[in-house]
Amino acid sequence: MERKKASDFPQELLDLFHLYVHGEINRAAFLSRAAKFAVAGVTAAGLLELLKPNYAWAQQIPKNDARIRASYVTIASPQGNDSIRGYLARPAGAGPYPAVLVVHENRGLNPYIEDVARRLATANFVALAPDGLTSLGGYPGDDEKGGELFAKVDKPKMLEDFAASAAWLKTQPGTTGKLGAVGFCFGGGVANSLAVRMPDLSAAVPFYGQPPVAADVPKIKAAILAHHGALDTRLAATWPDYDAELTAANIPHAGYIYAGANHGFYNDTTPRYDEAASKLAWSRTLDWFNKYLRA
Repeated sequence: MERKKASDFPQELLDLFHLYVHGEINRAAFLSRAAKFAVAGVTAAGLLELLKPNYAWAQQIPKNDARIRASYVTIASPQGNDSIRGYLARPAGAGPYPAVLVVHENRGLNPYIEDVARRLATANFVALAPDGLTSLGGYPGDDEKGGELFAKVDKPKMLEDFAASAAWLKTQPGTTGKLGAVGFCFGGGVANSLAVRMPDLSAAVPFYGQPPVAADVPKIKAAILAHHGALDTRLAATWPDYDAELTAANIPHAGYIYAGANHGFYNDTTPRYDEAASKLAWSRTLDWFNKYLRA
């Protein structure tokens, strides 16, 4: 399938897709409201197919890349759902290396997130991407079904699963003991939450994530780097207050709002992907982790 760009679609349609992906409208409502954009023989259902992820586009690092070693692991989570499965990607060398937790969007551990873990491994980090849907059988191989499972999972227990994963990762052989977290959408909010609750988290990079409540910001010890798309107006609008709260708490931080970029601009499986913003944000992310995890 030919890769489409955000500019190939009306912004109103992209905003409808955003509502659908986040469970604010169901499939039927999306199709009904998208019908007015169905032209030139493309139905509303066809538009949805064009907007949905294509994971063939996301493989930047092959699974068998000689620079890395990757495997699935199961981690105990006694305060959460008993255990959580994750994808562990590490550089092929002995190390030690800093560690980074990778937190998925609201669909579970899909192939795109696994590739993000491999991208970090090629940059000399040990990366763990846990599957928050483990308690319901794990990522089902389909994002729509993943979204349905995500709506059913016990969210407080799932957060405990991510915290257990972070604690496990920090103590793994071949790691330096320095830990960071990066998350996307739902996972961006988790990265912020972990920064609040984990004083030993050295750096957190939320991509278009919900910030913590103001009262919790002074608890953060991690250096925070936030990324937002300018067209993701609701979340981008949260940055000025978060910026001010981090400044008041004397927490190292930076934030960027990328002009013309939508929510999900780093995810290279959908038309919302913005190549220029994505590459710049990733370069800044690696620089941030190198600065705060290798010191």
